[in-house]
Amino acid sequence: MVRAKGAKTQKRHKKILKEARGYRGARHKQYRRAKEAVLHAGQYAFAGRKLRRRDLRSLWIKRINAALGKHDLTYSRFVSLLKKSGLDLSRKILAQLAVEEPAVFDDIVEKVLSSPREGAISASRKVKRK
Repeated sequence: MVRAKGAKTQKRHKKILKEARGYRGARHKQYRRAKEAVLHAGQYAFAGRKLRRRDLRSLWIKRINAALGKHDLTYSRFVSLLKKSGLDLSRKILAQLAVEEPAVFDDIVEKVLSSPREGAISASRKVKRK
């Protein structure tokens, strides 16, 4: 004879099976398989949020670097000059300006290039490699 399950167990099972809706095969029908699938889905979601931040930062850097092309300046050089000039702008904001407001971005680049820096190499000077 099958053992009767209490209200708490039913509630827990119902909750897990509700979260597993849309999964394929036994993963949305059987409690044990559904529980495992839901736990793994949570782990993947957590990791995915970290990866999304990484991907967005990479996208911002690419957009900034592309916008700096017409100024004959690389991204790494620009960030170095930006820090030395004292402007505190995030990559997200810089990328947004580069795409949506190119004139404002150009003004920022000019300001960074013209700002006085101690011991800094001018941006127009190219480093020769052997």
